[in-house]
Amino acid sequence: MDKHDGRDAGTIRLDDPWYDALAAGWGEGERAGEEPDPDRAEEHTARTAAEIYLEVQRSPAFQDVRRRYRRFVVPATAAFLLWYVAYVVAATAAPGLMARPVFGAVNVALLAGLGQFLSTFLLTWAYARHARLRRDRAALDLRWTVFDEEHARGAGR
Repeated sequence: MDKHDGRDAGTIRLDDPWYDALAAGWGEGERAGEEPDPDRAEEHTARTAAEIYLEVQRSPAFQDVRRRYRRFVVPATAAFLLWYVAYVVAATAAPGLMARPVFGAVNVALLAGLGQFLSTFLLTWAYARHARLRRDRAALDLRWTVFDEEHARGAGR
């Protein structure tokens, strides 16, 4: 089992707050540009969904999730694109190198091409692992925060 960043697994809610709520029509209030319903005027004294989402977006927890995402994705994307461009450049600029046999009928170009596929699968695995270990719990905590605030706002109607 993979080790997480020290949080007690018993204190984290792993169910998804929006799974059943969205199917039940939760979150379908006034949309941008619509006039508010005068019968629900008291609802407008509470914070709107947009205000809650903006608050979450500005929160340190959300910024931490985004920072963790960028710290993985930016270098991984740069490395993968560099590897891909190097393969294409080598194939066109150094055909002698790429045609050099490694063993039997297998040459450098074939190994590098297979390496492209292998690196794609490895990068996908690394991304999924990084998301699971570094971002998923924090993102789910944020979802629960937003859901609880939205639900509390809706209950006060």
